[in-house]
Amino acid sequence: MGSSILVIGGGIGGLAAALSIARTGQSVCVLEQAPEFSEIGAGLQLGPNAIAVLDNLGLYDEIKKYAVFPERLVLMDAIRERELSALDLTKEFLHRYGYPYAVMHRSDLHAVLANACRQEENMLLITDKKVVNMHDLGSEVEVQCQDGSTYMANAVIGADGLWSTTRKRLVEDEPIPDGFVAYRGAVPLSGMNAHARLEDVVMWIGPDMHFVQYSVRGNELYNQVAVFKSKRYHDGVEDWGGPDELDAHYQICCPTIQKAMEYIHRDKHWKMFDREPIDNWTMGRISLLGDAAHPMYQYMAQGACQAIEDAECLGRMFEKYGDDIQHVFAEYQNERIPRTARVQRSVRTWGHIIHASDPTTVLLRNTILERRASSDLSFVEWIYGGHNIKLANRASR
Repeated sequence: MGSSILVIGGGIGGLAAALSIARTGQSVCVLEQAPEFSEIGAGLQLGPNAIAVLDNLGLYDEIKKYAVFPERLVLMDAIRERELSALDLTKEFLHRYGYPYAVMHRSDLHAVLANACRQEENMLLITDKKVVNMHDLGSEVEVQCQDGSTYMANAVIGADGLWSTTRKRLVEDEPIPDGFVAYRGAVPLSGMNAHARLEDVVMWIGPDMHFVQYSVRGNELYNQVAVFKSKRYHDGVEDWGGPDELDAHYQICCPTIQKAMEYIHRDKHWKMFDREPIDNWTMGRISLLGDAAHPMYQYMAQGACQAIEDAECLGRMFEKYGDDIQHVFAEYQNERIPRTARVQRSVRTWGHIIHASDPTTVLLRNTILERRASSDLSFVEWIYGGHNIKLANRASR
């Protein structure tokens, strides 16, 4: 089967890329290895850098049906139960960046993207297709699936996530764990007690841990994520990060978190990984996107946002260069690699800051945080500012 552009992976990044590219007139095929297009996980945070792209794709009105728009991002001391700092997301934030900060259920955003893709006449979405091999033949790429089917394309976008098969064609590296584990739980808001703070996204921070809370799906659900650093991982134990470690680690936390922990699901957990930034995402007619290109930890809530930015950039390059795949991919990665590498490294640094356990470091961190004003946007300007300006310039052309 032939297609102009083949996207491997039908997650948020893959669908956003497919939609962005299809809007330029290219025919697009998305291959998803799962039996259906769906998204696992619970909550998702979207900065104005991502909302701007989604609005550019015509999806903002649909997203507003499911999103919650918090008033503040709040950092709390998980042990002493006191506010350390906050970022005001209302008037000044909106004026500066043009779009709000939003939180959603991952499956809601995925469904919005999938529905938009299905409305594109020049797009094909196919499930149950696990890609096992691909060959760049010079003028096109041959993609082979586990079931024996074969697809031909002018170019391939590997949006196949952290454990990307496509990435292995470019670099022999592996995901890097640092011993942190995440437990999640999205529960009906009616099941929560009075400590739920619907107006804010709250991150409680403590030694080798953080706990995130916010409402999603129009305040129908309350999303919570408990993250901690496993001692067993650093002791070299193969089975690390289990529920007993979770409960032991959170015993030191304040009563509010102790109560909230009753709603965390313990039947499943996610060991956390990233990879080192790389200086090339492309080989011939094959390139990478999202977690396949730049997987990062969740500490700055930019993983999905950066994948969405990738999608916008790819669409812009296809709009500019058409079928000149060499120029499309060269300009795409030239623009995106420096930014995503900076985000990857900044996320690691922020992780060290929020998870600090040394008393001197904690005192210095808390002093700095408590002295900053909630209206101070200097720490987030580089993330939210430049990308929205670029989009505005594009729309004005």
